[in-house]
Parts: sequence; C-alpha cells; structure tokens
Amino acid sequence: MRACPCLPFSSTAAAVAGLLCLMALNAQAEPATQPNEALALPAASSQELERVVVTATRGAKAVEKIPGAISIISAQEIRQQGLVSEDPSQLLVLKVPGYAPARQKMSNFGEGLRGRNALLLLDGIPQTNPLRFGGREGYFADPMMVERVEVVSGASAAQGMGATGGIINTITRRAQVEGTRHTLDFKLGSQGHADSSSWKAGYMLEHKSSVDVLAYLGTRSQDLGVDGSGRLLATESLHSANDAFLKIGHDFGPQRVQLMLNQFRAEGFDDWVDVPGKRAAGLSTTAKPGSLPYDPLRNRVRSASFEWSHADLAQGVASLQLFKQSFSAVYSGGVIGTFQDAKIAPLNSLVDQSEIEAEKWGMRASWVRPDLGLTGLELTAGVDLLNDTSSQRLTQTGRVWVPPLQYRSVAPFTQLEYEQGPLTVRGGLRSEHTRLRVDDYQTLAFYGSRQVEGGERKAEKLVKSLGAVWRFGQSGWSSFVSYNEGFGPPDVGLILRAVKTAGSSVGNLVDLQAIVTDNRELGLAWRGASASMSASLYRSHSDFGSQIVITNGVGTVQRVPIEVEGFEFSGEWRPTAATHLSAIYARTRGQTASAPNQPLNLELGARSQGPEKLVLGAGWAFAPNWRTQLYVQHLLPRHINAGKLAGTTSLEERFDGYTLADLSISWQTASAGEWGLGLENLFNRAYITYYSQAHYAGSDDDYYAGRGRTATLSWRRSF
Repeated sequence: MRACPCLPFSSTAAAVAGLLCLMALNAQAEPATQPNEALALPAASSQELERVVVTATRGAKAVEKIPGAISIISAQEIRQQGLVSEDPSQLLVLKVPGYAPARQKMSNFGEGLRGRNALLLLDGIPQTNPLRFGGREGYFADPMMVERVEVVSGASAAQGMGATGGIINTITRRAQVEGTRHTLDFKLGSQGHADSSSWKAGYMLEHKSSVDVLAYLGTRSQDLGVDGSGRLLATESLHSANDAFLKIGHDFGPQRVQLMLNQFRAEGFDDWVDVPGKRAAGLSTTAKPGSLPYDPLRNRVRSASFEWSHADLAQGVASLQLFKQSFSAVYSGGVIGTFQDAKIAPLNSLVDQSEIEAEKWGMRASWVRPDLGLTGLELTAGVDLLNDTSSQRLTQTGRVWVPPLQYRSVAPFTQLEYEQGPLTVRGGLRSEHTRLRVDDYQTLAFYGSRQVEGGERKAEKLVKSLGAVWRFGQSGWSSFVSYNEGFGPPDVGLILRAVKTAGSSVGNLVDLQAIVTDNRELGLAWRGASASMSASLYRSHSDFGSQIVITNGVGTVQRVPIEVEGFEFSGEWRPTAATHLSAIYARTRGQTASAPNQPLNLELGARSQGPEKLVLGAGWAFAPNWRTQLYVQHLLPRHINAGKLAGTTSLEERFDGYTLADLSISWQTASAGEWGLGLENLFNRAYITYYSQAHYAGSDDDYYAGRGRTATLSWRRSF
C-alpha cells in the first residue's frame, strides 16, 4: 500500500512493511500445516472467539466485517506478556500500533491513542474520567481475570462517552467448563540489586453448573527497582496492589443474567522520598529512604454491573447493562506553589496534596435485529445513560480545588448494516444530549480566590458514522473505508479550577464547549491460513479541540483546532507449525495551533502523541509444551517545535529514541503446572522514558528512567 505524501515513514519501517506483505503472499501460496494445540503460540490462535469483536458494533461481529482498525489481544497473549510485566500499558504498546509508549508509573499521562485520549472500559463500564482527567485510569483490574482486550482505534460513535481517540475495552473471564476448577498463580521477580524484588500471589475459582461463578483474589508487591545502570528509580511507581473480583451468571433458555463486582486498589511508597535528577547532565530522578509529610500515592477503583441479555427477543438479540463505578486517586504532595495560601500558613511552607474522586452510574441498552424485512439487513438500536460526579480536593487542608461537576449524558443511537455477498455497508446516528451542573465555588488563593458563579451548560450533537467493507472473493483480501465522529467533554475540572477573571460564571465560559472529533480512514487487510496483515491511513480532525499548555508549572486549557494524520501496519506470519513472526508499525503526526484563530503551526507534544514506533515479535515452540516469545520495541527519535513559545515557555521537545527487548519462556508440565521465566529489558538498556525525556515542561523532579533488566519466575497450576 502506498502512503500518501503527507504521511512519510522511514525507509527501515517501509522495508519491514514490504517484507511482511511478501511474507503474507508467500504464506498464501504455501499455507503451513495447522499446529497441534499443545504447541499453539499466543498470537496465532484461530479460535472463533478471538475473531469476534463486540466493542465496535454493540453486537458480536467478525473482525473482517468491521469497517475500522481493530486490535484484539487474546488471553494467551495477555498471559505470555504477563510473564514479563503486568503493566497493562506495556501490553498495549506491544500490541496496538497507535498506542504511545508506557510511562512505567502509576500515572498514564502521554499514553494516548492516535494523538488523543482513549476511552477505557471494563466489561463496558467506563473507567476514564474525562471531566477531570488525572492520568491515573490505567490500572483498574488484575490481568489474570482478563479474557481479552478489544481496541478500536479512532473516534467512535458506537460507544460515545468521550471516545474521541478510540476505545480500549478490557473484557473479563467467565467460567466455561462444567465442574469446579481452582487456579493458583505465583510470581517472584528481582533485578539482582537491593530494593528491586517483587512478588505476586493469586487464586481463582471457576465453577459451572446451572450457575457459573468466577472469583479471584490477588495481591502483589514491587520494590522501587533500578535502571539499567543500577541507579534507584523514582517513587511514583506502583508499590502494592490488591484485586477482588466476582462474576456470577445464570442461563435460562435464551436469556442470561450476570452480576460482576471488582475492587482494585494500588498504592505507592510511604518510606521513600524522591531526589531530583539533573536533566542537563542526563542524571535521572532517584529516591532515598525517608518519611512523607503527606499521604502516599493511591488508586482505588470499584466497578459493578448487572447484565441481562435475551438471544431471541422479537427475533433479535437484546442486552441491558446497569453499572456503577467509583474512582479515587491521591497524588504526590509537598510545598507546591499552587497550594500556598497566606491565610493558612506562611508562604512556601504549606504542605498539601490533591485527590480526584469520581462516581459514575449508568445504563447501556441495545437490540440487534438481523434480516429486518430483507436478508442481510441488520438493525441495531439502543440508548446509553451516564451520570458522572467528579471533583478534586486538597487532602491536608480540606480545600476544594475543583468543585463537584455533575454531568449527565443521554444518547439514543441506531445503526443499519447491509451485507450483500462480499460487501458490507454500515451507517449509524447517535444523538448526544449532555448537561453539566456546577454550584457556586471559590478558586484557590493562587488564582486570586475568585468567586465563580455556578450554572448549567447543555450540549447536543448528532454524531454520525458511515463505513463499508469489501471482501475480494475467496482470496482473503478486504478493504474498508470509514467515517466516524466522536463526542466528549473537555477537561472541565482543569478549566474551572484555574479561573482568574473576576465575575466569571460557568454559564459564560466558552472553554466548556464539547469536543467533536471526526475520523476518516482507509484500510487494506488480508487473512490467510498461516498469515495476516492490515494497513490503514487515517485523518482525525477537531475544530475546537483541547490542548493543555503548561507555563511556570501550571496547566491551562486552550481550545484550538487539532489535526492528526497517521499510517499503521500490522502483520503476522507462521512459517512453520512451531514458529510465529509479527510486526507492527505506527507513524502519528498531529498538529495544533499556538492560540485560537492561528494556523496549525505546532506539532502535538508528548502529552498527546507518541513517536514513530516499530515492534517486532518472534515466537517459537522449540519442544513439546515449551514456548518462547521475543519482542523488540524500537522508538524513533523525535525533535519538534524548535523555537516555538507559549508566552516565555519554550515548547521545544527532543526525544533521542531507544530500543528495548523482552523475552519470555514457558513450560507446561503434566502434573506440576506451568512454569515461566520473563526477562524485561533483556539487554539492560539504560534510558529515560519517552514522556519524561520529551515533554517540554519536564523538570529535574520528573526526569524518570526506565526499569533495567528484570527477571520474573512464574508458576501457575489449575486443578
């Protein structure tokens, strides 16, 4: 596939893409023998479940019939990568072309999808907090109870709820086999240095009879760790985590009811303090023993849902989900300029920290009717309801930083799909109706202690989608074209907490207007007996986007146009029954304006998009019940916005690039369970992570190094 002139990509990446295409054609001509199940490699499973996606369509649909870029990460792939690391962001980096590099921290700032924020879901329950995006939404479930992850890249009208950059839906397991099964999971890791060990213990119960039950309890602990040079890492990383999960379901005739409960808690360190690094000297931020004068970092997520489905209601499939989610994130504190107030304590002496809290409840209902008066014509209709109350307070003094934001969204939607032979055409409408209510409040002293009049803001938008897939006969080739719009609120909390103008009111702040994003995409795909590939070109645009500009350590929101263009490629090939090769490549190029009514003269920074990325993978079942997996991740250098300023702040970003490799080996025994060994950062590369290295507002306090080589020994047994 030839890239358009506005989307250049490196000769190395082009050569890899061309090689994978040739590999696919060769595999089409000489299909490999289907592997024995015992030797199956994670990324090569052909189970029907792994080829059906529900996130993009609100109903089960084969991937090759969906007009869009879809990535499905299977349970086997999650399990194999879990031998190396259980960081969900690192899994997404390796498997999803447009996902930005992981930070390896409790926060996920900069981990965008195609230059925008993604909507994170757990079994369809929103985990993202668009009203006050705090960059802490990445950890919400233990990987052991995850069945698969479905990723829809680009704006989506099917899900709404702020899906302007894409959707990442984590789908949990459920008991599938009759009887009762217990699974124990243990892990022990080390970097060979003091304060670098880790461990995990998990227990899962699966039972299926007239009622199916899946329950899980897990706990893990991780020390600070060291970088590739043996230097202690900074403290913002996860220290401990606990997860309790329960899913109960019952089938009766064509109907099913299901209850899911999950509580995930993660905490940081309380006996270490950071030591600033030196950016100019290339010396990373580190840590030393000490006591915090504030509470340690913490995330707490509670999710619950009740689902009912009917496989034959009025000749269609109906589903109803009621959900509730509670989120809390405590951030690092200290003597921070924004929190100072001379009425409470002398300036530059007050210690404080902030906490974001969000409570959501809602409903998702849909009905899918195939062959509606005409063979091949399918109707999908439904409605989504979301209530979200988000706020941000200062924990040590009890002050309000962001007042409670009461948000309601009601969105009826409908979609028609027609399939005739090799052609599938789909079009949909989603009518978004939102309301934001805020009471009167007062800003912090840093912003002038301004009284802001509360009020109500409403928004309505008819969000559209249109797409088509054409399958080239029996050859396995297909192409798609699509247009999707996304709709969501800006970071309202960040806007309201920073009001400095006297006499302001919620009703007259133009910055609160909703973000509407349109995504145009053209793709080509091929799937054969032993290989597959896909490539796509896309363009995403928003006339009134949202960009955060940080000056003097304070973030403000600018409502300016944003345009993102990109090229993505992914390919897999099984040359023999025991080997598997894969590659993904992504080139994202976003632009925005330095101020309203200005041209698009700025490249999107590290807070929004990642660098050019190439990931190569190789799997080998080198003996019965043995398999190994190697991933090499190459991030290309990026130097942008030289000489560009926001006020007196330079927006220049420089990233030098780096290459990392991970290796895992697993052995399935007949009676002693499955053993595994994972080596993260195999060659012990010393490097500064992408966001910490590139972000223009980075300081000596957040110059974070990546983790050095880490060995993890795993054991899992089911009985």
